[in-house]
Amino acid sequence: MKKSKRFEVLAARPVNQDGFVKEWPEVGLIAMGSPNDPVPSIKIENGKIVEMDGVARSNFDFIEQFIADYAIDVKIAEKAMAMEASQIAKMLVDVNVSRKEVVDIVRGLTAAKLVAVFNTMNVVEMMMAMQKMRARKIPSNQCHITNVNDNPVLIAADGAEAALRGFDEMETTVAVVRYAPFNALALLIGSQAGRGGTLIQCALEEATELELGMRGITAYAETISVYGTENVFVDGDDTPWSKAFLASAYASRGLKMRFTSGTGSEVQMGYAEGKSMLYLEIRCIMLTRGAGVQGLQNGSVSCIGVPAAVPSGIRAVLAENLCAAMLDMEVASSNDQTFTHSDIRKTARTLMQFLPGTDFICSGYSGVPNYDNMFAGSNWDVDDYDDWNIVQRDLKVDGGLRPALEEEVIAVRNKAAKGLQAVFKELGFPAITDEEVEAATYAHGSKDVPARNVVEDLKAAQELMNRGITGIDIVKALAKTGFTDLAEHILNILKQRISGDYLHTSAILDKNFNVISAVNSRNDYQGPGTGYQISDERWNEIKNISQAINPSDYDA
Repeated sequence: MKKSKRFEVLAARPVNQDGFVKEWPEVGLIAMGSPNDPVPSIKIENGKIVEMDGVARSNFDFIEQFIADYAIDVKIAEKAMAMEASQIAKMLVDVNVSRKEVVDIVRGLTAAKLVAVFNTMNVVEMMMAMQKMRARKIPSNQCHITNVNDNPVLIAADGAEAALRGFDEMETTVAVVRYAPFNALALLIGSQAGRGGTLIQCALEEATELELGMRGITAYAETISVYGTENVFVDGDDTPWSKAFLASAYASRGLKMRFTSGTGSEVQMGYAEGKSMLYLEIRCIMLTRGAGVQGLQNGSVSCIGVPAAVPSGIRAVLAENLCAAMLDMEVASSNDQTFTHSDIRKTARTLMQFLPGTDFICSGYSGVPNYDNMFAGSNWDVDDYDDWNIVQRDLKVDGGLRPALEEEVIAVRNKAAKGLQAVFKELGFPAITDEEVEAATYAHGSKDVPARNVVEDLKAAQELMNRGITGIDIVKALAKTGFTDLAEHILNILKQRISGDYLHTSAILDKNFNVISAVNSRNDYQGPGTGYQISDERWNEIKNISQAINPSDYDA
């Protein structure tokens, strides 16, 4: 058969390097509307749910039991469940219906009923709903700061640049597990060099993550995963109750935290039970709500290749983000792990959250080049900063970032590297040379910095833990070596552990360490002119990119 030249060109397009599959409901390879999804129903006797979505209480699995006992408001459930799914969907997009009215109804819905609501909505309607349902009025962003060598000097410099560019939260992880204390320490110092008030975490196994938080080296956590079927959940001996207990351990020690879930995880692990990805994810969202956790990282996250391969998969991802907001929780809406070879497709996937705004549009924009991203690479990385900023400018949308001048970036990267150098010297850790500071100041990534002695670093990282070093010791070291502003910034972060204000839903800190949350900055969008409005100051920050021609340059 003679080949069409046009089809040859199309076949070579980046998008055709992606993987796609037709729907296969029996194994869960269906994003929404599986024929095996249950029909919505509820029956309540003596204040207790005895039947839910066609399953009698005696046959509940442990996820259904947890949801029935802790996640559904039985006082409103019968009224809410009696409403047509389309009626609830119309409430979501109606600017004359307040966010609170919707939240009050959603508290009484089952997972199957929520799925039925989303099945009636297209992505534009979901975006309209997200603009209203986001918990915190002001949108924000989060990034990854890692590198393949776990080089702490580079982590400090990259964290400083990311904070300067506008990220309110940032997380690191490790290539070598034992490097974790140094990565966390480096990111703590770097984040506060870029601007005071940025919150950091180190994503590890949960015991180490909690210990670093208790010591005041990290400020929040989000890698506490929950799943939508029993067989996936019990892998690792987890249950909804053990996760709820862990959440209380974080909160009782003044650590902000959220759970993580996402469409496709059950399919990826082989236990989807023939249900749609969205139905199983909504079970996770309701479980998170029932556990009393303030927020959720969702949007498929590291499983994004699974829903992205099937029809309506990206729509389902938006639906799960919206569902978490409807249940009155903070939403860190993914847009992190890379899933496509196509720049067009990656942008289309992100606009679903970028345009209406979520609490954290990305829960992992790569603040490093993707070759250094130890979270398997992100949808966006440092090479995309200008694109992101210009899209903000094109559309007058606040995507959480700001343009930065080269001299600003160089200055904060250098300050962070020197601050870490001083702390290492003061605490007796392996020396950071002036050559390393210089390299990290101007580096694009780990390819541009000299290697450190990994063996000695690992010994010292363990010593940090053995000596019981805490955030206060870091404050003292910085103050003693002349970095008083960094010391004050970290001390102010530690003070939040006592007040507990940043444990409120969707909390972030501004540069003056004021808490901005769904309590004191609740989203009140009800149509044009309401809700979050970009201030003149913020608009000037967004639009004044250095690439733009300045008329004054041509003034006669």
